[in-house]
Amino acid sequence: MLRALKHLPAGCRIAASLRAGVGVFDMVNAYPDTSETWPALPLASWAETAATLHMWTQIVGKIRLALTPRLNHWWQVPLYVSARGLTTSAIPYRERMFEIEFDLCAHHVAVRQSHGPTQYVPLYPRSVADFYRELMAVLRTISIDVQIWPQPVEVPDPIRFPEDTVHAAYDAAAVQTFHRILQRVDGIFKAFRGGFVGKASPVHFFWGSFDLAVTRFSGRRAPERPGADVITREAYSHECSSVGFWPGSDPVWDPAFFAYTFPEPPGYAQQPVRPGPAFYQPNLGQFILMYDAVRSAAAPERMLQDFLQSTYEAGATLGHWDRTALEVPPEGPRDA
Repeated sequence: MLRALKHLPAGCRIAASLRAGVGVFDMVNAYPDTSETWPALPLASWAETAATLHMWTQIVGKIRLALTPRLNHWWQVPLYVSARGLTTSAIPYRERMFEIEFDLCAHHVAVRQSHGPTQYVPLYPRSVADFYRELMAVLRTISIDVQIWPQPVEVPDPIRFPEDTVHAAYDAAAVQTFHRILQRVDGIFKAFRGGFVGKASPVHFFWGSFDLAVTRFSGRRAPERPGADVITREAYSHECSSVGFWPGSDPVWDPAFFAYTFPEPPGYAQQPVRPGPAFYQPNLGQFILMYDAVRSAAAPERMLQDFLQSTYEAGATLGHWDRTALEVPPEGPRDA
């Protein structure tokens, strides 16, 4: 039985073994080794699936946006990495709460309520239009009335959700691999966030840009971007240093980590950040570290930590942040 379960991702494998009657302490190789923890996922191998999943997450994200009270920097908008996939977290609705989760182990969307049974929308090779119709119908059956703007954002040549029959791919194995990567990166980003006592965002998944990110703030307002729209003005209202991961898009066509400081201080692009394979991408205004460089390293986690820390230090030092006040001292947290 354990041999049969080894093809599953770690979280799915544990759940499946428990259903099969295998005790947690009896499991062999329940947690993945380094090669499984940092699996290969070239964008070309799942580009159509990634584009479809991107649109599905936008539908769910827009539902959260429509029903969740507004927060600074649009922090009420993103999804979060969960043990099973990606979740909205709890959304208040009248006298109850509900949550929408992409379960990327069982390959369905689960709509859970504080009162009432869980509803499911299966994930398989199906069009965005079909997924949109079924999910909205499910919400209506449990008396959740929500209207969203059915237009994708942050993508070229957007197709309205009810009309999108172009994006209809779903490679279950690739999606599980993507989730494994997100789980690993989410934990490292959270540890990095813990080294900062100033204002910092949660680690969250932005469905517009399809990336996982965490952001630190200096505490000072940023100069307003000329011609910026209302979304950009709010997102970048204060000086910040952000890092993230995304599975690849123009102009970086494979999975990569990114880092930037806003506003970008003079000399930032020329800083000798770590590790050696990192480089500055002038069209993006960001430092880039390709995911494959991390996964093939002798110590992947250490390499990624070096990238997060050195790019932050470059921006914070050149930007004259009060690092002594904002950072956790090396001996540990200041408060027990």
